[in-house]
Amino acid sequence: MVANLYILPRYIFSMLCMLLAVAYSGLSLADQVTAALDKNTVTENEVVQLTIRTDFANTGNGPDLSSLKRDFDIVSQSQNSQFSFNLGTNQALNFWVVTLIPKAVGNFQIPPIKVGDQQSEALYIEVKPAKQMTDKLGNPLVMLKFQSNITEPYVQQQVLLTLELYTAVTLQSANLSTPNHPNLLMERLSDDQMRYEEINGTSYQVLTREYVAFPQRSGPLELTNQSVEAMVSTQRGARKVNIKSTPISLNVLPIPASYGNSNWLPTDAVAVRSVLSNSVSNPRIGDTLFWEIDITAQGVLGEQLPTLSYPSNRAYKLYPSSPTYETNKGINGVTGRASMRIEVVPTQSGPLTLPEVQVTYWDPIARQVKTATANAAVVDVAPLPNSGTSSESNSSALPSGTLASPQDIPPQSTSVAPISLAKAKPKAQPTPEENNDSPAPIEVEVTTPSDSSSWAVMVAGILMLAGGTGIVVWILLKRRNSGAPDSNSDVPTLQEFAPLSSGNEDAAYEQLLSGCRRSDLSTLRLNLLEWARHRWGDNAIRGIDDI
Repeated sequence: MVANLYILPRYIFSMLCMLLAVAYSGLSLADQVTAALDKNTVTENEVVQLTIRTDFANTGNGPDLSSLKRDFDIVSQSQNSQFSFNLGTNQALNFWVVTLIPKAVGNFQIPPIKVGDQQSEALYIEVKPAKQMTDKLGNPLVMLKFQSNITEPYVQQQVLLTLELYTAVTLQSANLSTPNHPNLLMERLSDDQMRYEEINGTSYQVLTREYVAFPQRSGPLELTNQSVEAMVSTQRGARKVNIKSTPISLNVLPIPASYGNSNWLPTDAVAVRSVLSNSVSNPRIGDTLFWEIDITAQGVLGEQLPTLSYPSNRAYKLYPSSPTYETNKGINGVTGRASMRIEVVPTQSGPLTLPEVQVTYWDPIARQVKTATANAAVVDVAPLPNSGTSSESNSSALPSGTLASPQDIPPQSTSVAPISLAKAKPKAQPTPEENNDSPAPIEVEVTTPSDSSSWAVMVAGILMLAGGTGIVVWILLKRRNSGAPDSNSDVPTLQEFAPLSSGNEDAAYEQLLSGCRRSDLSTLRLNLLEWARHRWGDNAIRGIDDI
């Protein structure tokens, strides 16, 4: 009995020690951060997974991975949480799986990872150099080629860049770089092209990406090597590949000193089209013709093409519209096009010959200046009705002192002097006996009075009295009406009565066309008279019938 009483306290004491040990071990396992690698030795560009585990619930913002970014690329990160309940106690487990790729070859330390207030132990990993990924035939699984069509372009000359990616395996999350340079104006030429090609017994899928570039400065220019980054599945797991191409070196040539034109145009093919179309079958003076000019050049943008300008002359008036530019892309690069439409109004009858269209350019292949030309067809312009063959022949055929008809008056840049609205007084017609060269002398015959002529003297006196009275009345009326205009110069002219609102013929013509396009009939008559008065002058145009 005594022995049993002695054994019981010892048994109770052992049980209390075991409970304390279990409690202490539970406390020691809690609030810990554990880190582990799936492999401690990897090859270059091979993926390694880092697993981080915590045994407590309060993890804050998760593990701090900033210390890994110096030596590793963080590819991905995932998280998993677990909760367990046992004998009235609970436990929270958190897992983070981080996928890493070493940035270089050598031995690296994964520093302690901090989660909340706890951190893990440091880990170590060895990265060995990786051999090029090849197939059974020894051919590389991934290749990247970067090429240009020329190595010595001129400034602003087209350069075609081609980027080709050869793959014999499936790439995952591929990222292909884009060529660029601050002294290059560059854009995509077309969408990606796919084809299949066999090299040394290995079948490749080839992705082709083309660019067009225009150097903006002369001198050496180097395009850095392009690269492709992707993930490839291998027998040892996923592996990152980073393949680079060779760089491209260009020697950009300046504008040659022998090129004297102000508009620099480097191209090897220019086509010019010049067409004069008739709006009517038999054009006359004053009709509107349309002159169309098209310029097409290979290897240049539409905005690089020159803007042509031609002046009007006495044979025609030119009214150009704004040119249009466009750029088309094809397998040989870009093709620029400029189109111009000019309204031509003949002002003289006879053959209408327009200027020759000339476009000067620099041929980079022949390295010399060339000129593309085009001529519009000659159109025969008929005179207006009731007029001769030309204004010059009519003016020479007219006798001196004879006014020309309205059709013979050449186009005026501004309106002619205004005319007076006062009617001219008809001149007295001389009698056949009068001499037109000098006025007839006044003959005064003096006779002595006689009885037989007394009656005649009386009549003469009465007439003289009436004449003097008439003169006095005329003087009084003249003084009374002294404020009224007494000469043709005081009569308002057509310019004063109906002044022109436009400054010149071109502005009046544009005003007339604008009203016609708007179908504004209320201003059609006024705009037509405005343009006609500028063109033929106020002497010839007083109404619609004169036009």
